[in-house]
Amino acid sequence: MEKIRGCQKTVFRRRRKGKGRKMEFVERKRWMFFGLPFTFTKYTVKEDMITVSEGFLKTVENDCYMYKVQDVTHSASLGEKMFGLGTVICYTGDTTHPQLILQHIKNSRQVKDFILKESEEARLRRRTVNMLDIGSGDVDDMDQGED
Repeated sequence: MEKIRGCQKTVFRRRRKGKGRKMEFVERKRWMFFGLPFTFTKYTVKEDMITVSEGFLKTVENDCYMYKVQDVTHSASLGEKMFGLGTVICYTGDTTHPQLILQHIKNSRQVKDFILKESEEARLRRRTVNMLDIGSGDVDDMDQGED
């Protein structure tokens, strides 16, 4: 694993034989006070899955496959901006967590862009691309107006 410059233990690159590079983000939820990582919540974002691990005495792990992520939002309050933090909200098709919140993390914009790109690629790999119905109505309605 090699560390990307400018990031402190948050972004890693791995090389696989014959398959190119695999990226992974590992980040901890941080306090708003100086952005210190004194919480027991760890976020791991891989090419195929997002994992949220919470707890100290009782650890609860929540996984969400990347192809289930439908939309991603980034927000940063004034306090978060002062300490270089941000919040990423993933809107998913997951039944247990329809909104997966990665709260107070560093490099939040890079994480958001990574999730957006990888979720689209995961949907294409699994052939689960959703098309939106924009309410065009029935085609028969248009034909009836010409008679």
